[in-house]
Amino acid sequence: MPTSQDLKDVGLKTTLPRLRILSILEEGEKRHFSAEDVYKRLLEADEEIAFATVYRVLTQFEAAGLVLRHNFEGGRSVYELDTGEHHDHMVCVQCNKVTEFFDAEIEERQKSVAARYNFDLQDHSLYMYGVCTECRQAS
Repeated sequence: MPTSQDLKDVGLKTTLPRLRILSILEEGEKRHFSAEDVYKRLLEADEEIAFATVYRVLTQFEAAGLVLRHNFEGGRSVYELDTGEHHDHMVCVQCNKVTEFFDAEIEERQKSVAARYNFDLQDHSLYMYGVCTECRQAS
C-alpha cells in the first residue's frame, strides 16, 4: 500500500481516500482505470468513498503528476500511474480494453517527421482503435 510520504512528496495531504485510490491504481495487472472503475473497486472493498471524491482525487493526482489521464474517443477518460516510461495505446472499440505497447521504429519515425518539418517535438501520444482478439473471436 502506498505510504503517506508518497503523497507528501507531491504536496498532497495524506487522507484515507487518497491512500485507498492510490492503492487501487498500483495494484494488480490492470493499469488503466476510469473514475467509475476506481469507485466500483472501492465499493467491492466496502469502502465508503463518494464518487465525487474519487473524481476529485484523480484530478488532484493528475495535477500533482502522479497519474496520466487519457481521453479516448467517445469521451471516455482513463487514468494510469505515471511511471515516467513512454508507451502508446491500442483501444478496443467493443470492450474498451486498453493495451500498452512501445515500438522503437514508430518512435524514430515520429522524430524524423518532426525534424523534416523543423518541429520541436515535446511530447506525443498515439492511440490506435480497433477490435481486440477476444472480441473478434466472440463474434
